[in-house]
Amino acid sequence: MTVNESMSAPKSSVERPVSEAVVAAHSLKSGPEGMLGLGLLAGPANVIMQLARPGVGYGVMESRVPSGRVDLHPIKRARTTFTYLAVATSGTDKQKAAFRRAVDGAHAQVFSTESSPVQYSAFDKDLQLWVGACLYKGTVDVYRLLVGEMDEQTAEEIYLQGRSLATMLQVPPEMWPADRAAFDRYWQKSLDEVHIDDAVREYLYPIAASRLRGLPLPGPLRGVSEGLSLLITTGFLPQRFRDEMRLPWDAARQKRFDQLMAVLRTANNLAPGFVRQFPFNVLLVDVDWRIRTGRPLV
Repeated sequence: MTVNESMSAPKSSVERPVSEAVVAAHSLKSGPEGMLGLGLLAGPANVIMQLARPGVGYGVMESRVPSGRVDLHPIKRARTTFTYLAVATSGTDKQKAAFRRAVDGAHAQVFSTESSPVQYSAFDKDLQLWVGACLYKGTVDVYRLLVGEMDEQTAEEIYLQGRSLATMLQVPPEMWPADRAAFDRYWQKSLDEVHIDDAVREYLYPIAASRLRGLPLPGPLRGVSEGLSLLITTGFLPQRFRDEMRLPWDAARQKRFDQLMAVLRTANNLAPGFVRQFPFNVLLVDVDWRIRTGRPLV
């Protein structure tokens, strides 16, 4: 089984032929212009995957850095995460070094105590590798759903760039699986460590439903918004994580998800490049401004 077969989000029931021109337009190899802004729709699902490792889940829930908590400051947390993706995959050496220092400073405050249900540290390289692996897997899933199946060259280029998503988190380069087949073995083995208990599930459900703190919606609008968010989030989750979150999924939901992805894929392909790139293109500019003016990066 190849990494693209085993790591994918649930496949659409409709095969999608992809021209070389479309693949080239969306490949991460060319830097920020290849990053899909629409892929951020998969963000909540990726957060769930990361926090499905108990050490990561409790590390985030018990974090001593309130400004970085998604439940308290969802907009700021989103900006930090999206900027990390942009810098890790497309940033300059200066941007990467500055962002790594900022992340290290925040991570230094994240470690378990005697009262913590599980032991963890934000500098645990195994947990960091898991987070990087989830980010890479999310990139692959988004590409497959919004662009199409990768050819061998594109898959390899994205895999090599995916390594930086982990090494920016202090993961030594040699810890990143040597190739996609090795990653596939790592991923399957790591699923044995996945478990979402009641406390973490309660923390994650508002994220799955995209309930933004401080932005209450009237009842009917909230129901529509949360229903759509849960459809998107659950659609991007592999079945193992759906089960851990106790999120229902069936053929009817899969069909609605496929139809939505088809519409978004068409709109994305027709959009100008700078629109497809947003917000990653803007965030890289913002990083330079923050470095130059001494403002915090995270």
